[in-house]
Amino acid sequence: MFIDEVRVYVKAGDGGNGCMAFRREKYVPKGGPSGGDGGRGGDLFLVSNPHYNTLLHFRYNPEHKAERGRHGEGSNRTGRDGASIELPVPVGTVVYDEDTGELLHDFTTPQDKFLVARGGRGGRGNQHFATPTHQAPTEHEPGRPGEERRLRLELKLLADAGLVGFPNAGKSTLISRISAARPKIADYPFTTLEPNLGVVSMPGDRTFVVADIPGLIEGAHEGAGLGIQFLRHIERTKLLVHLVDVSEYSGRDPVQDFKIILKELESFSEELIRKPMLVVAAKIDAAQDPSRVQRLRRAVIRRKMPFYKLSSVTGEGLQELLFAIGERVFAEPSAGAADLGGNQR
Repeated sequence: MFIDEVRVYVKAGDGGNGCMAFRREKYVPKGGPSGGDGGRGGDLFLVSNPHYNTLLHFRYNPEHKAERGRHGEGSNRTGRDGASIELPVPVGTVVYDEDTGELLHDFTTPQDKFLVARGGRGGRGNQHFATPTHQAPTEHEPGRPGEERRLRLELKLLADAGLVGFPNAGKSTLISRISAARPKIADYPFTTLEPNLGVVSMPGDRTFVVADIPGLIEGAHEGAGLGIQFLRHIERTKLLVHLVDVSEYSGRDPVQDFKIILKELESFSEELIRKPMLVVAAKIDAAQDPSRVQRLRRAVIRRKMPFYKLSSVTGEGLQELLFAIGERVFAEPSAGAADLGGNQR
């Protein structure tokens, strides 16, 4: 099961209480206060782990508490510190404070460690309160409580290119042809119910990651279909690959489909719609009416976007599209939008 958003409660350990004790031993000429300090409460960390790709392990275990510090003891013995906890999260997890909405941390690299709740300090024993005029103090401090927070964890998959489009536009078929990913492929809408990642190998031992996002429909920003909750997984991508079904079997107008998806992307995020985009006329092997492809091509060129034709079944245009994606993924970050113009045949 793919879970990309959870709410959890975390509590660091409380500090141990300071001890009140007095030393009275035979053959010990000087006694006095001997209460030890309480131990420090355990901290609670989040650590990004590349072996995790979902937040499912938090769904059924939403509360996590670190160990409290042990109380101080006589003979000036300090209590043991509480054990800290490290909770694994997938790379790409964003941590928010549930109560304030504040962004606390963004895990973008493996083995990144973030202190999310600090353990409480141990209380001081009565040995610390002795003075020349107050030699038998009974004062001692309780341990400080550990921090507690309610968090919202949101997973954003790390991919270089994101595939978007209507259901059954050919996204899953494409990612199955260019990578080892094997998403479910069928002839009914919403076959893909969760994002899929595929690693694409290119010449020169270079690779890039492609994300297949569940299909969008008109009104997705209002919750229609699967909604737009999965679009967060392509917010980090360098470019979008927009597949438009130009076959007659879809029963839809390609130009209208193209405009609807752009509108849904814009409704989700203005930053997302500004990302470089390649528009692909998919399923051209089943396009009996060439005018459908030409009308889509004209609409794309008017928006100054690169246009490609593709048949994932026959392989026509596949290598050309892969090299176009790779060229943009491997481009230097300083490359401007003007350098991203592509094939507009």
